[in-house]
Amino acid sequence: MATSDNKLADTDEKIFIGKGEQTAWLTLALANRHGLVTGATGTGKTVSLQVMAEGFARAGVPVFAADIKGDLSGISEVGEAKDFIVKRAQEMGLTFQPDQFSTVFWDVFGEQGHPVRATITEMGPLLLARMLDLNDVQEGVLNVAFRVADENGLALIDMKDLRALLDAIAPDGSKKGADEGEDPLASIRKAAQSYGNVSKATVGTIQRQLLVLENQGGAKFFGEPALTLKDFMRTDRDGRGMVNILVADKLMQSPRLYATFLLWMLSELFEELPEAGDLPKPKLVFFFDEAHLLFNDAPKALMDKIEQVVRLIRSKGVGVYFVTQNPIDVPDKVLAQLGNRVQHALRAFTPRDQKAVAAAAQTFRPNPKLDTARVIMELAKGEALVSFLEGGGTPSMVERGMVRPPSARIGPITPEERKAIMDASPVKGKYDTAIDAESAYEIIQKRLAGGAASAEGSGSEGGGILGQIGAIAAAIFGTNVKRGRLSTGQVIARNVTRSVTDKVVGGVVADLGKSVGGSVGGSIGRALVRGALGGILRR
Repeated sequence: MATSDNKLADTDEKIFIGKGEQTAWLTLALANRHGLVTGATGTGKTVSLQVMAEGFARAGVPVFAADIKGDLSGISEVGEAKDFIVKRAQEMGLTFQPDQFSTVFWDVFGEQGHPVRATITEMGPLLLARMLDLNDVQEGVLNVAFRVADENGLALIDMKDLRALLDAIAPDGSKKGADEGEDPLASIRKAAQSYGNVSKATVGTIQRQLLVLENQGGAKFFGEPALTLKDFMRTDRDGRGMVNILVADKLMQSPRLYATFLLWMLSELFEELPEAGDLPKPKLVFFFDEAHLLFNDAPKALMDKIEQVVRLIRSKGVGVYFVTQNPIDVPDKVLAQLGNRVQHALRAFTPRDQKAVAAAAQTFRPNPKLDTARVIMELAKGEALVSFLEGGGTPSMVERGMVRPPSARIGPITPEERKAIMDASPVKGKYDTAIDAESAYEIIQKRLAGGAASAEGSGSEGGGILGQIGAIAAAIFGTNVKRGRLSTGQVIARNVTRSVTDKVVGGVVADLGKSVGGSVGGSIGRALVRGALGGILRR
């Protein structure tokens, strides 16, 4: 972006965010120490988010951001030199230079962006239980279901796979007796009961919660082709970071689905990315709007995992920026990890509001020249209190300043503009058509039908060829033992497995035939190393 003062231009080391008595710079090398953008509705949070996203993209850092209202989509189009924008730029010593940024739109429902899918196995029992709002007993049964699926080579891809498996592990209420010859699913039921009492009532409750999730459109999220997270980490032909926008206006009608989906993304990034240490700039920056939804009614065990992921993902080169109304929306343990702060105006009309303002003021490093609590209530639209990490990673004293105007368009784009962007997308055609490969549902139906698959290939000895491969890999890497704290050897084995399973096992299974392609190979890999929250962290 051209400026009349080169000192205020973005550089290879820092992003120019705004200016007051002091200039507000966000240092790229410290950007993966996470951040927080807060303020009341209509005070300029989305504009600040866009300014930061533009700065990261210019620096070659890919961005992922949830767009709740649709306003952030304007980053994909050339900015307009409107009077108020030009005026603000001139007041800050800038010359407004319109710009636009390469953008990819994503949508869980596949309506306004490329579909985003994950398999049931990738989601894992912990996050799925959170999504379904299950209690401890119900979550325990869900864990049993996943364990039985692992041992029997039953790939859990979509909702019908999970439904079929839950029906299979439920006790048989018929009066045929326990003879396995009379019940083709007897081996699965017996395996489930070996891990504890699995009651038909509990299974029924989980099935009803699955129906609620399906009615909210959650079924569209589970399936294949599953999202490859490296598709978020692209740069365009000019070396700028791609801006990935999750269209979340409809998704926000299901707040628990929204929060769990974004938490799943974080956990997958944590699991898949290698350790990176301190980098000159992040590999990816993740903006989580309406962040309070992540923490609402979350049980303590899940809160501990969220705090752990946020704390550790920094070392993978990922910066996480929460966007919400007030810092008190974020638990203290997580808030302590957020070093870069932008605080827009808050209003204090009630005693509770006044306490919230005081709490927000206390999260900043004090500035003797500012009464932070008073200034928070006086900030105009576009103004903010800012404190970014500096030097050795210590927060700067809080300063009052005006946020620079974005270079791209402010506000939503038209449906025609969105269609043109999607037609030119680098991932066009990769995710747009759903694939229904053979998985748990089909295998269980074959057993019930009493076909050849139930007699031989899908017997009780581990789900046919697929189960045998899974059993061999499990024996080699020690994953067929009860989950708990792993030995050092198993930890090393699993880390090795994570990098080679999809290639080796997936390749072997792919050679077995089209019907057991990459989906099942990937399932074996995921069975060996469950997602970060369901595996690495659950120890």
